[in-house]
Amino acid sequence: MRRSHREVAQGVMRSLETYLQAFGPEALGWYMDDEGDPQELDEAGWTYIRTRMQQSGPLITLSDNPREAGPYQFEYFGKNHETPFFINNPHAVCALEFWLPTEFLEERGPARVRELALALAAPLPFNSGHVSLSLNALHQLAGVSDELRQLRRRYPGLDVHGLEHLSWHIGTRIRGPHWLTFLGPPVLGELGGVPGLRSRLTSPDISVQPLDAERALVILGEWPDAGDTAQGHTLPLHRELARVLEPWLYHEPPLRDPVAAEDTLRWERRFLD
Repeated sequence: MRRSHREVAQGVMRSLETYLQAFGPEALGWYMDDEGDPQELDEAGWTYIRTRMQQSGPLITLSDNPREAGPYQFEYFGKNHETPFFINNPHAVCALEFWLPTEFLEERGPARVRELALALAAPLPFNSGHVSLSLNALHQLAGVSDELRQLRRRYPGLDVHGLEHLSWHIGTRIRGPHWLTFLGPPVLGELGGVPGLRSRLTSPDISVQPLDAERALVILGEWPDAGDTAQGHTLPLHRELARVLEPWLYHEPPLRDPVAAEDTLRWERRFLD
């Protein structure tokens, strides 16, 4: 959301309440304090979180287990429009992320996940967003990054999260096609709105759902799909949407390491080349 934190804070809290209604308050039992240490999310903890949300540009992480990549997590990275760093960085945005376990998808079905995603997005003046199968991990642990790179090469439909970094660079661009891709201003308008977007998509398995005058949801098939390049399953629906969105797709800033830069570019263009 290319908005100041004070403009979106209420909507973020409403989305968080929707998430807790879906999974229960026990899904998020811990938070990170100002020193980066885990604290129990009891009544005093919630008072602390609500106070943080009233401040300028808060960074908030809530999880079910602070020492591992568990099934539930909420992250929010707020930005203050009035700070010089934000004013001089047109790509900085407020961003939030919710995790849910694949068991929820398997037990409740994709329609329930879509319903929840729409409810989470409803209070937010988003420019873009997505729902995807994801590789969630503690990136700071030795060997994790290498393993993630290998997995994402084989399974192109798996997302790899890194929201804090992304929130400083994505602006109003789109972070690739996903099972559910939320489009807002300015991209949807530049595509000609919902009619213009629909006219560019030909597969009967891709649907476009209008949300309001400026926002829409693109759905790639009934279920999310990880793909598998080893089996030749390269996700044709994702490739079709990628071609439509190519002029607006997000690309990582230049990396100093040429090997890492090449790997990143290959990942970003996995549905285009």
